Amino acid sequence: MEIARTKCSLGYGKPPWIFKGRQGSYKALYQLHLVKSEIARAFIPKEFRLVEAFGYTLGGFFLASYEDSPAGVFDELVVIAGIVWNPPTSCAWAARVLVNSGDACDHGRKDVGLPSQVAKFSKKITATPRQRKSKFNGFLDTIGFGTASSSMKDHMDVLVTETNGPSETDICNIKLTTSVPGVKFDEWKGPAIKMSLPSFSGRTEYNPNLLKYSCSIECRVRVVKAAKVSGPSSPPKHDTEESLSQLHLKTLEPGSREIVDEGQNLSISVMLSKPLLALEFSCLKMQVEAPVVVSQHSKSRFAARVAN
Repeated sequence: MEIARTKCSLGYGKPPWIFKGRQGSYKALYQLHLVKSEIARAFIPKEFRLVEAFGYTLGGFFLASYEDSPAGVFDELVVIAGIVWNPPTSCAWAARVLVNSGDACDHGRKDVGLPSQVAKFSKKITATPRQRKSKFNGFLDTIGFGTASSSMKDHMDVLVTETNGPSETDICNIKLTTSVPGVKFDEWKGPAIKMSLPSFSGRTEYNPNLLKYSCSIECRVRVVKAAKVSGPSSPPKHDTEESLSQLHLKTLEPGSREIVDEGQNLSISVMLSKPLLALEFSCLKMQVEAPVVVSQHSKSRFAARVAN
């Protein structure tokens, strides 16, 4: 197995690349879903074995907003197809990466080998008052002397729309709920953690090699209620269990223009799959190292595959 350091574009700066999450009510969200194995296999290179049980693997999405990065301020949605096994560990495989920054998209495609696409992130925040009452002070509440503490619950809708030149396609709408306590109480952000996530990428039109890179994360994490994800107004034709079971899925090969829409539809299906666990990341700092080439891809084979 050949390993070589990749050449990175100068416009994004030298690695490691540092990304800092935006503070406030809009925190990063990592949500795990049960994804059908046949959907995940359409994205994953054949040299990897899918980690699965009873016809499902662990996929989901990572939604973040960065206030400081080599590309400046931008939003990101990473659609995770599933988990692949690479002894002695396992790694998540990204099916699609949507960003509202041209620089971040180019960097993801060329330098990191990610299936990046430019998208719009339309956000709408609504705040609704919430009352929390003690069961012992009902009478005092009635006469206006109760001790119920009020708080606000913020609902944020994030509509993600993929753009390709003049054309636009709605991918999904993500409804987030964040509790904002009163001024006298600080919100508990969860324990501080540090973790390193080895990741694989590549096998794309822009970077056909198989790559491996390291991503280190520092943040505070807590379990939250899963976000509600809804599909576009005109749902993809393969977003239901019935239609997926009848679909003959094939691996999405780099450069194949015939199945661009298919990859988009399957990414939407991943987003609409059943959620299992949602983790909120606050005070996020992410450090990404330069990828290394794990396996070269023959240019002649790649050209032949595109021609076909």
